[in-house]
Amino acid sequence: MSEFTVYSIPGSPFGRAVLATLEEKGAPYRLSPVAAGTFKSPEHMARHPFGRVPVLDDGSFRLYETQAILRYLDRVLPTPALTPTDPKAAARMDQAMGVSDWYLFQGVGNVIGFQRVVGPRLMGLTPDEAAIEACMPKAHMVFDALARQLGDQPFFAGDALSLADLTLVPQVAFFAETPEWAALGAPHANLVAWLDRMESRPSLKATTWERVAEMAKAA
Repeated sequence: MSEFTVYSIPGSPFGRAVLATLEEKGAPYRLSPVAAGTFKSPEHMARHPFGRVPVLDDGSFRLYETQAILRYLDRVLPTPALTPTDPKAAARMDQAMGVSDWYLFQGVGNVIGFQRVVGPRLMGLTPDEAAIEACMPKAHMVFDALARQLGDQPFFAGDALSLADLTLVPQVAFFAETPEWAALGAPHANLVAWLDRMESRPSLKATTWERVAEMAKAA
């Protein structure tokens, strides 16, 4: 099995989803860190035309966009399978992945996660409380929807881990570090239990911000 290369930055929830998937697959990979402030550099724009992370190299094959990368990895590394065979369960997986990208991150995670975690930790910024307050109604809608979909299942697509869980958990984990978690996540016992189950997995322990920072230093 050839080694995959992942271009990302410590702290990226999208990068963590890819790294955790590779860990779940037991696949060899190396991190090629992209320095903060260089996303729009010609070097990185040649990898990703929109100047984002992550990017995956599989030999001479290059791919960007997290969902595309995760689905590709599940196809070329079929064991353990991370896409349900049942069409309805697979549709629920797809739904949760879409919610993660379009509603949890856009307008919620990229506000609260940035203001509470990324900005202060990387740039020494003071959180913009007004911006956080403005996005809380949408945040409540998103977390309520996630809790409803999860229900009493152990994972978002049913009884087995899927790409949906690996997409969602890096995003949700950011919220657990914020004061807003008390209003958004903590009232949903099923989400709290799911997050605990996910964070106890070796794949998540191997891809924390701190562990990925260590990988970046060693690269």
